[in-house]
Amino acid sequence: MARKTYLFIQRSAQSKAPAREAPSPAQMEEMYAKFNAWKEQFRENILDMGGKLAGGGKVVTSDDATDGPFVEAKEIVGGYMIVTADSLDEAVEVARQSPGVAMPGSSVEVREIALS
Repeated sequence: MARKTYLFIQRSAQSKAPAREAPSPAQMEEMYAKFNAWKEQFRENILDMGGKLAGGGKVVTSDDATDGPFVEAKEIVGGYMIVTADSLDEAVEVARQSPGVAMPGSSVEVREIALS
């Protein structure tokens, strides 16, 4: 069976996230350790680590290009990643174990990329 490709869209619902202070250096080190362990566990699945998205951009149509961002103010798209998996269920499991979804108000939208 051919593996499929999925787009992970990292979201943060600001209205659901409690106000928090910046993490301490020890907390940052712990978060990086968890993230690196997750990356190692799923290294066969991760095609492109993606990255964070900047706040601005444009929405382009055949008539115009308007300023972004493009989501509701209560929801922020923070980044993306491209992953391969045998099924949507496997891709969801990769996302579920990501330290990125453990933060309050955070989620990952998993979408299959149709290649044909």
